[in-house]
Amino acid sequence: MTILLGVLVVIALTALTGYFVAQEFGYMAVDRSRLKARAAVGDTGATRALAITRRTSFMLSGAQLGITVTGLLVGFVAEPMIGAGLGELLGGAGIPQGVGVAVGTVLALLFSTGVQMVFGELVPKNLAIARPEPVARRLALSTGLYLKVFGWLIRLFDHASNLLLKLLRITPVHDVEHAATPRDLEHIVAASRDSGDLPVELSTLLERTLDLHERTAEHAMIPRPRVTTISAGEPVSRAVELMASGNSRLPVLGSDVDDVIGMICLRDVLELDGRLDIAVRDAARPTVMVPASLPLPTVLARLRESGDQFACVVDEYGGLAGVITLEDIAEELVGEITDEHDPADEGVAEPAEDGWLLSGTTHIDEVERLIGHDLPDGEYETIAGLVITVMQRLPQPGDTVTVGLPRGSEMTVTVRNIARHVPETVLLRVTA
Repeated sequence: MTILLGVLVVIALTALTGYFVAQEFGYMAVDRSRLKARAAVGDTGATRALAITRRTSFMLSGAQLGITVTGLLVGFVAEPMIGAGLGELLGGAGIPQGVGVAVGTVLALLFSTGVQMVFGELVPKNLAIARPEPVARRLALSTGLYLKVFGWLIRLFDHASNLLLKLLRITPVHDVEHAATPRDLEHIVAASRDSGDLPVELSTLLERTLDLHERTAEHAMIPRPRVTTISAGEPVSRAVELMASGNSRLPVLGSDVDDVIGMICLRDVLELDGRLDIAVRDAARPTVMVPASLPLPTVLARLRESGDQFACVVDEYGGLAGVITLEDIAEELVGEITDEHDPADEGVAEPAEDGWLLSGTTHIDEVERLIGHDLPDGEYETIAGLVITVMQRLPQPGDTVTVGLPRGSEMTVTVRNIARHVPETVLLRVTA
């Protein structure tokens, strides 16, 4: 009878231990944003659970107190009730009393420890991690009552631990930071993609969205060598000729290539009613000017304020660095969009010779996504710039550079064609 009673007491205390372990892991693993969404539609359990998650340190102290006390009580009742009972049974079988008590005590401790470990620790822990939201919601009412009734005792131990931390010059923290930095979100997106929970296309879009706030106008702009311009003194008929080749907007230059005085677009020409002999300066309109270092979200805001889709990018020396459009900003999110400034195959990675054939103007971040590795940081924006930086000279067709990658891999880049003294197309390979 004593053994049976002891077993029932151990099971009951183990259930309490499991309750506190489920508290600890459930409220740490639960997604607060999901609780907020449920609370917003009137879920009482979610509202209570959310209130508890706002006192993470206090809740953990309460859970640890419960786990410690119930664990001690299991040890306290296991030996006198189960161990002594087993000793009596063994004594009745002719085993000496001292040996019987010792064996009974060991068996009682093994039993209670095994039950505590499996049913008091591992099972509730794994359940809370696997189903944190239901666990947190269902335990919310009882957890709140427990913290209210024993709050004075929990605060006593909490204050004692905080004083010790302060003596060690460590600032106590009363809640766990659940906010995520952009770097954290990148790791979450990458892990979700690798596990198959997130489609590759969606993960790429999310990565580009996270990168957008770090990109500047210089990163997304069309560089000046690829920009078609027109002199202010030329007739509008010349602008019509240039627009016929696919350019709907043209920067208007004054005394030199860096003196931007405005912009002329197809709509301005159409409003002239055939008067194409007038000077471009008389038909030009002011253009938005942005510095090359301006973040893309701010560039987008400037374009929205002006009601235009086109801006000239100025470098730190006051010269024209290039132009940027809403389409260029959109390309930072969805990838290359072929327009009047881009060759038909630009931005497209064509499989070739166990690698990829790329345009030299392909941005480094797109190359990183293609090969699945980070590339060394440097003062360059494109794969052509990387080649020039590594070679420390202007390359020739056939030149090859090798760049080390993490985990012992290597990337080789072979220059195929040259245009304006820089790589126009390159062949990229990754080797283990």
